[in-house]
Amino acid sequence: MAMKAECPQRIERLQQELDRVGLDGALFSYPIDVYYFTGTRQNALLWVPVRGHAALLVRKSLPRARREAGIDDIRPFPRSAELRSVIAGGKIGTTFDVLPLQQDRFYRKHLPGCEFFDISPLYRELRSIKSAWEIERMRYSGVQLSRVFASLADYLQPGLREIDVAAEFETRLRRIGGEGLVRMRAFDQELFMGLAVAGENAAVGGFFNGAATGQGLSGAAPHGASEDLIAENQPIMLDYTGIFDGYIVDMTRIYVCGRLDDELSRAFTVARKIQDALAQRLKPGVLCSELYDQAVRMADEAGLASRFMGPPDEQARFVGHGVGLELDEFPVLAPGHDRPLQSGQTLAVEPKFAFSGVGVVGIENTYLVTENGGERISVLEDDLIRVPV
Repeated sequence: MAMKAECPQRIERLQQELDRVGLDGALFSYPIDVYYFTGTRQNALLWVPVRGHAALLVRKSLPRARREAGIDDIRPFPRSAELRSVIAGGKIGTTFDVLPLQQDRFYRKHLPGCEFFDISPLYRELRSIKSAWEIERMRYSGVQLSRVFASLADYLQPGLREIDVAAEFETRLRRIGGEGLVRMRAFDQELFMGLAVAGENAAVGGFFNGAATGQGLSGAAPHGASEDLIAENQPIMLDYTGIFDGYIVDMTRIYVCGRLDDELSRAFTVARKIQDALAQRLKPGVLCSELYDQAVRMADEAGLASRFMGPPDEQARFVGHGVGLELDEFPVLAPGHDRPLQSGQTLAVEPKFAFSGVGVVGIENTYLVTENGGERISVLEDDLIRVPV
């Protein structure tokens, strides 16, 4: 099993970082963090000492964890009073970005004498660099997702509801093994597989931190497809994730039943030019913030700055985001993110333009950072997909 080889390497990299910053170990309880280091997503707490073997303390399911895990020390979760006997050391790192206050209080109560430090940035940076095995998982996801995007033109026609298109896309993706569970680290973000939105609904503002939100089906689910009908000559935006073996690839394509008007067509062309320019510069050492600035400059030069990455006053302040086990990983192409890109990072680049009352056009592909620039993982051509009517 590949994870049997992956997990010890990941733990060793973490231990090197813990040693570098002077910590005695790290605790992980967030499910995808536990999975990353152990290969099992069970209800468990992972202790990684700076030296020695990691221990997985499992609440449920212990038999499954023992079958799946890529580490050897797997135990039942101990009584609270016994926790200190397992977790040695005084300076402990954990991920404050996802740690509930209740669990923080639990640790502090049952691990007296310990100091806790936030290792969220350190851990997320470490996880942003993908192994060869992870990259192969993502390449597979990219091929499978591209297949579904390519197949959908034979289904689209005016008069369908947005939710019909969403259901068809999602059914096709699930039938070829798409897992559908979009994990996001941000506290207030959520997503159901992706977006199928058309016309003015695509440019409706909303909570989602992206260029498009969609109308959704209710106030409780104000995101994605609605029951509104798709008309001729409207831009139809499909922005979907493909998730296989846990690894996410993110893509957007624009369809139209009929003809896209000249203003939208020009904006779509500009989006492709921005994407291609950034992709060429997805090389180690290039600053994330520089790539964002370049995208904004190109949008401004085209006279489209006020529509870039969302409707006016609700524009998303990024043009690319890391992907992997979560949709919102490092790196982020955004102002203030002055980190240099590193070889092996994977990210989605998504320049889009929102026209209030009309629709959204743009493009999105997932790339691997290499010495030669971005290697595209989502393999479908970028062309506007026209459906004859």
